[in-house]
Amino acid sequence: MEFIVWNKVLIFLLFHFPGLTHSSEQNNGGWGLDSSLVDEGSCNIDIRDAATITHTQFLQEYAYTKPVILRGVTDNTKFQFLCSKLNMLRDYRDKTVRLSTANTHSYRKVDVRFEEYVTSLLTPQSEDTLGSDTLYFFGDNNFTEWHSLFENYNAPPYSLPHTSPAYSFGIAGPGTGVPFHWHGPGYSEVIYGRKRWFLYPPDQAPEFHPNHTTLSWITHSYPNLEEHKTPLECTIRPGEVLYFPDRWWHATLNLDTSVFISTFLG
Repeated sequence: MEFIVWNKVLIFLLFHFPGLTHSSEQNNGGWGLDSSLVDEGSCNIDIRDAATITHTQFLQEYAYTKPVILRGVTDNTKFQFLCSKLNMLRDYRDKTVRLSTANTHSYRKVDVRFEEYVTSLLTPQSEDTLGSDTLYFFGDNNFTEWHSLFENYNAPPYSLPHTSPAYSFGIAGPGTGVPFHWHGPGYSEVIYGRKRWFLYPPDQAPEFHPNHTTLSWITHSYPNLEEHKTPLECTIRPGEVLYFPDRWWHATLNLDTSVFISTFLG
């Protein structure tokens, strides 16, 4: 019943506001594309459509061995609508968000009002900015505070045995991202914008400075990598979910002002 009601709402919106029919790349949710980065890079990660992969195939081919990008596994149209800039500021302007420094060994945390973050701190990042000087909204989310938003998110359906999901929600400007690090397995989905990913297997640790940003790494180190030291990489867009296995090194670069959510499997 809820799905039918929501479809009626969408039909009403599309009839009265035809501009909403733009593609997901054009529809930026009001977050803006003025400072977007152009280079999406190459893509050497498997891309699988929901119709071509079963849960069993996911477990056999990817869950413990290599990343994969999944398309069409969930419908998060409603969640995307709720994550527009207008709706987020209306519903959460007075909520406190915890910001972290974009540093591999990050310890600094700063609490600010969500409205202050969006209006003052959500800005493009230059390549010479150090990770310790960059405040990044990703993770450290109080589930109680954000429950009304998370309950509308449809997580990827392919679970791993003996794990349970935990969400981490973020919004960040173009040029931002997290440098190389690793942890347990999980999914990452872009709701608005584009996010470029770089990944290495657990036994192939990348060379990087823990306080240099991903933008600095891709500008100065990436072009000089020997062929056998290049990463797996791809840029994901709304409607695509990237899965990474346990202990895989990964770094990210937001090409636009991006809204994104990760599902960690612990």
